[in-house]
Amino acid sequence: MSYNEFIAEREKIDFLLERGYQIVSVHEDLDGAFVLFQKAEDHITLHIQTADARKYFSVKLLR
Repeated sequence: MSYNEFIAEREKIDFLLERGYQIVSVHEDLDGAFVLFQKAEDHITLHIQTADARKYFSVKLLR
């Protein structure tokens, strides 16, 4: 995975968090992580594939 792919995934994560979404669940497998974001009744799932983006959302989750 390239640095540009990480940046794109990081921007998607930041965009959702800035809009008030919260991470409610994470399912990881060999293809990456499926992160479920929720805001009220709205749900969005992101497929995170880069290792750096997986570390990034983990840090955000712990905050």
